[in-house]
Amino acid sequence: MPISLAALDELTAAFEQLRGVLDGNDPVAIESATARVAKAASSVRAIGAWRSDPVVKDRLRALQPLMEAARVRTNVLADHINQRLAILAAQGSETAPLTYRR
Repeated sequence: MPISLAALDELTAAFEQLRGVLDGNDPVAIESATARVAKAASSVRAIGAWRSDPVVKDRLRALQPLMEAARVRTNVLADHINQRLAILAAQGSETAPLTYRR
């Protein structure tokens, strides 16, 4: 397998891992998956000639829905946290429940 396809396989696996951990409550797992995505994306960017390879371009197009799903999920979770923080601020620290589980 060419190096560019191996890098794309790693990027796909990284996004699948990220999608899985975003549904959990483990910040360490989310940070680990995010770092894996960043490293895999850097590897794909470093290939350089990927724009001229039709096979690589097709694989990237196939990966777009997975990347978009992770982006949307991240935005939904961020919005949810912002709403919880707004509720906490409105109620005051004495009467509001904990925002984060401990």
